Amino acid sequence: MKDYREYTDHEIKTFQRIVYDYYQSSGRDLPWRKTHNPYEILVSEIMLQQTQVSRVIEKYGEFIKTFPDITSLAEATLIDVLAMWQGLGYNRRALSLKKLAEIVNNTYGGYIPPHVSLLMQLPGIGNATANAICAFAFNHPVIFIETNVRTVFIYHFFNTKDTVKDSEISPLVERTLDYDNPRQWYNALMDYGVALKKYCSNPGRKSAHHTVQSSFEGSARQVRGAILKALVIKNRQSFNELIDVVCYDPDVVKKNIQALEKEGLIANKGRYIFIP
Repeated sequence: MKDYREYTDHEIKTFQRIVYDYYQSSGRDLPWRKTHNPYEILVSEIMLQQTQVSRVIEKYGEFIKTFPDITSLAEATLIDVLAMWQGLGYNRRALSLKKLAEIVNNTYGGYIPPHVSLLMQLPGIGNATANAICAFAFNHPVIFIETNVRTVFIYHFFNTKDTVKDSEISPLVERTLDYDNPRQWYNALMDYGVALKKYCSNPGRKSAHHTVQSSFEGSARQVRGAILKALVIKNRQSFNELIDVVCYDPDVVKKNIQALEKEGLIANKGRYIFIP
């Protein structure tokens, strides 16, 4: 297997042409690709964490319409944000996004900071999301690796290896990057990766970082989602009222209420449980 430095410029350009040819003929039409607004792109990236694109498409436009900028999101109530988030799952992301908006509004005057290090200091943003925002919102030539990008590089450069680390992929991402238009390049890579997963038994499974998402049915996520959904419909309910609505074992509900309270998504004061 070649070292990344052993690939010729011709081989690199051939690879780039394959990716761009696919993108030009079959690239996805996604709503967040129609804007360079950093806030709107940030919202899409938070929504896309561990969530299928089809589900995000359903919620993205409505969310942006309701909260069109950082200030409107920062000033919204948590219950309004959670109400708009219903259907996306992992409700902690909605809380993080709300807190993030408050910090950006107060600290950066409502402007999303265009630096990976600053973005990573905000709630709910890790390295991959920070780099994605820099690439897609600001067109910065960052080194960005996520599941679809991994799939492309494993398929083309590591097809004979069983376990591939990001540290092995990263130099090739840097070597092949379109420095003139990283935004378009990463969009192309991700769309090509989606196609490879469908037609090539998902080469991304060879990644050392590949994980299988746990089942939603019967999980704590499902119970917590049901509790929050009930409180969005009618805030301030007693424990017994919630039991009647969510239809789970009382001990299970109690345990998940405690977890939600610890995360800051709900409060449990006196007789009532509510979204603060």
